[in-house]
Amino acid sequence: MDLSTSTALVTGANWGFGRALAAELLSRGATVYAGARNPDHVDLPGARPIALDITDPASITAATKATGDVTILVNNAGSSTGADLLTADLDDVRLEMDTHYFGTLSVVRAFAPQIAANGGGAILNVLSGLSWVSFPDFGAYCAAKSAEWSLTNTLRLQLADQGIRVAGLHVGYMDTDMVRTVDAPKSDPADIARIAVDGIAAGAYEILADNASRQAQAALAGGVAALYPQLP
Repeated sequence: MDLSTSTALVTGANWGFGRALAAELLSRGATVYAGARNPDHVDLPGARPIALDITDPASITAATKATGDVTILVNNAGSSTGADLLTADLDDVRLEMDTHYFGTLSVVRAFAPQIAANGGGAILNVLSGLSWVSFPDFGAYCAAKSAEWSLTNTLRLQLADQGIRVAGLHVGYMDTDMVRTVDAPKSDPADIARIAVDGIAAGAYEILADNASRQAQAALAGGVAALYPQLP
């Protein structure tokens, strides 16, 4: 895919990994809409700020009307409430699903016709190694990312005949504010952004960006015993 002739929309592009993705796309010559709930917070030179709250249908509709030339959609916007499935407020659990699953789906439903009308292109859903393995301390996030992985697989099949390649990016911890309290090795978001955009350019369907995600995928074949060796 020729990124220099592409127009990308990146959700959650005002900070963290979304900003790194937008910057990487810009560096390769793409036109980039930087979606954010408050576009005034977008400070990336060259990007076109656009108001977009992926949990608000009216905001999504307005974003489609404000664009028209999108050929690459990057679903990056997310939430991380740290909600435990058994003890957390259900509103926090719902927020994770509303953001990662219903929010992503809503944006795809809105922008896929635009991408198809522009001759096809690509959609990248930013997933996680936690799409494949879950931890109780943030079970709601893991469940939502797992649902988003399933969504990605379905949309990949449904949109293929419209010339839209749907990719999933799986990655472990990155050095962003979202995981600032996590004491574990973290990747540089700029490095992962380069890997992700390489995958878009190459037409990849699945992008495993680090060892953590590759190990999680490999453990799937071993079933529960491999994924959760702590179980008796």
